[in-house]
Amino acid sequence: MDDAYLEAVLDVVAAIPPGRVMTYGTIAEVVADRFEATGERARGGPRQVGQVMARAGADVPWWRVVNASGEPPARHRQRALAELRAEAAPLVADGTRVAVRRAIWFPDDEPADG
Repeated sequence: MDDAYLEAVLDVVAAIPPGRVMTYGTIAEVVADRFEATGERARGGPRQVGQVMARAGADVPWWRVVNASGEPPARHRQRALAELRAEAAPLVADGTRVAVRRAIWFPDDEPADG
């Protein structure tokens, strides 16, 4: 895994607003689009995003990255859910995962400046 990919993933995760989430797959798509926009070959997928988060994600809001079912990383599930609750992220009725359809965020969701 190269440094440019790692930094691109961490930049996307750092931008996720409180109370919102992105899936590993969505992050991979956004990063791939950014590389393609600069003429570089797209690289990486959900698994590579997971590897970045496991190796270098401690300094970004890692708890805002969930799988497609809305589940946080198994090893850190309780802490992640506590962080998400504190941010008022929408959870499913039993509180065990995020309601992804209501919480998903895309970088394009940002309001335009001006």
